Amino acid sequence: MPATSYRPLFSLPVVVAALGYFVDVYDLILFNIVRVPSLRDLGFSEQEISTLGGTIYNWQQAGLLVGGIAWGVLADKRGRLSVLFGSIITYSLANIACGFVQDPSWYAALRFVAGLGLAGELGAGITLVSEILPKYLRGYGSSIVASVGLLGAVVAYFTVVLFNWRTSYFVGGGLGILLLALRVSLSESGLFSGTKSQAVARGSLWAFFNNRVRFAKYLRCIGVGLPTYFVIGLLATFGNEFAKAIGVVGEVASGRCVLFVFIGIVLGDIFSGLLSQWLRSRRLAIGTMISMTLLGCLYYLYGSVATPAIFYAVCGYLGFSIGYVAMFLAVTAETFGTNLRATATSTVSNFVRATTLLTLPLFQNLKPSWGVVAAGSFVGLLCFVIGYASLWFMEETFHKDLDFVEEI
Repeated sequence: MPATSYRPLFSLPVVVAALGYFVDVYDLILFNIVRVPSLRDLGFSEQEISTLGGTIYNWQQAGLLVGGIAWGVLADKRGRLSVLFGSIITYSLANIACGFVQDPSWYAALRFVAGLGLAGELGAGITLVSEILPKYLRGYGSSIVASVGLLGAVVAYFTVVLFNWRTSYFVGGGLGILLLALRVSLSESGLFSGTKSQAVARGSLWAFFNNRVRFAKYLRCIGVGLPTYFVIGLLATFGNEFAKAIGVVGEVASGRCVLFVFIGIVLGDIFSGLLSQWLRSRRLAIGTMISMTLLGCLYYLYGSVATPAIFYAVCGYLGFSIGYVAMFLAVTAETFGTNLRATATSTVSNFVRATTLLTLPLFQNLKPSWGVVAAGSFVGLLCFVIGYASLWFMEETFHKDLDFVEEI
C-alpha cells in the first residue's frame, strides 16, 4: 500500500479530535491527581480526604453518565460538531471555576458540571474519525486520537508539579477555550449529513433497550471496557492505599500512580491499534490486552511489590495493558448504524467511566471488613468476568462498512 494512503490520518478532523481528547483527558484526570493536595489545602484530615475524595469523584462520574446520554443523543440529532463545540465550552468554564473553589459541596457540584461537559468529547471525536477515515485506517485513527489525547494526563501531572492545583485548573480551562478556534474550520461527517435526507429516526437512547439483539450488543460494548476503569478508577486513583496495604516500603503518591498508568495507556493504545491491524481482528486484539491486564492486576495485588519504584512500574504496565480504550470505542462505533452511532459511542464511553459509581462504593463498603486488597480483588474479579463474557459474544467489526442505519 503506498505511503500516500495514510494521509487521511493527518487530516484536520483527526488532528482536532486528538487535541480535543488531549484537553478532555487533562481536565478529566486532573481531579485524580489533585484530589489529595486540594482537599488537604482546604483543611481536611486524611480520613476526610479519602471519604470526600471518593464522593467528589463520583459526582464527576455522575456528570459523565448524564452528559454521555445527552451529548450522544444530540450528536446523532444535530451533528457531531455541535457536541464538540458545546461540550468543550461546558467543561472549560467548569474547570476554571474549580480553581476558585473553597467548599467541598461546591467542589462536587463543579466536578459534576465538568463531567457533563467532558462526557461529549471522546464519543463524538471517535465517531467523527471513524466516519471520515477509510475503513482500512480506522484502527490507526482511533489509536492516534487516544494516544495524543491521553498525553493530557501526563501534562496534567507536570502542570500540578510546576504550579499549584488551582492554577492547574485554570490551565485546563484555558486550553479548552483555545481549542475552540481550531474547531471553527471543521466540516461535518459526510455519513451523518447523508442521513438528514433519509426518513430515519436519529439519536435515541431508548433504541438500545427496545430491541433484544441491539441491547445485547450494547451491553457487550460496555462490558469489555470494565477492566480499564477498574485499573484507572481504583488501582491508580487509590494507589497510595493499595501500596500501604501490600507492604510497599516508602511513600507512594496516587498522583504518580495515575501518571504512570496514563503514560502506559498512550503506548498501549498505539500497540493495540497496530495489533488489531496485524491480526485483522478487533476481538483478538482486545482479548490479548484484557489478558495482559489480568496478569498485571494479579501481580499488583499479590506479587509482593516492595518498593515505590517497582509499584510505579507495575502501574505503567497496567496502563499499557488497558490501552485498548480507543479500540473498544471504535468497535462500538463500528457496531451501530449512523443514526445511533454517536449515541452508542458517547454513552458507552461514559457508562464505562461511570462504573465507578458502583465499583467505588462497593470497594469502600467492603474495605473495613475485608481489607483493601481483598476488597479490590473482589471488585476486579467482577470486572474481568463481565469483560471476558462480553468479548466472547462480541461480533468482529474489522473492515466493516459503516454506511448503514438502524431500524428504530
